[in-house]
Amino acid sequence: MRHRRRGRKLGRSPSHQRALLRNLASALILTERDAEGEQNKPKVKGRIVTTLSKAKEVRPLVERCVTIACRAIPHQEAAKRLASQAQRHSEQWRAWRFSGQWQDWNRAVAPVVAARRRVLRLLGDKQAVQVLFEDVAPRFAERPGGYTRILHLATPRLGDAGPRAILEFVGVRDRQRKRAPKPAFEPEAPQQPAATEQTEPAPEAPAEDTATAKPAES
Repeated sequence: MRHRRRGRKLGRSPSHQRALLRNLASALILTERDAEGEQNKPKVKGRIVTTLSKAKEVRPLVERCVTIACRAIPHQEAAKRLASQAQRHSEQWRAWRFSGQWQDWNRAVAPVVAARRRVLRLLGDKQAVQVLFEDVAPRFAERPGGYTRILHLATPRLGDAGPRAILEFVGVRDRQRKRAPKPAFEPEAPQQPAATEQTEPAPEAPAEDTATAKPAES
């Protein structure tokens, strides 16, 4: 019995399940990368197509990673303000490195480093972590959860007819409900009866004598 054991097995061992979910989550995040010129660039950004069961199972993992990245945004902005703009190993950079400002920067950037390491442990892909923190998380900084959606596809998968679904990030292809404009009923002006023009009957023309006049007798 599987009492109190939530989740789907998906026909795989526990290690295989974890690897599958990591790959699906990384694949969804990597579709947001700048893949111009790449041979294997994604067809649609921020979207993958998989089976319905896999989409429902990987969605909590993606939501968790985005939440961790969003919580690190304030610390990342604070560290950016304290960072040095000088070239590394230059005299100006060395002066900043051994100053008190570097210690403030180190304390500000520590939560960001911890968040990146935590997401890297969940995903196992450094490129996906970079895309998540630089491109995906800033879009959802003001959104309190609900970063993905699942859309059912009508056509099943070829071969085993498994139900398919789309897993995508929200905010790009959202359907907006447009309310119809409220009709304005203006009071109609009372119509005045049209004045009937009285026309006088035309005088009848005198009837012409159609009888032929007799010739005068000589």
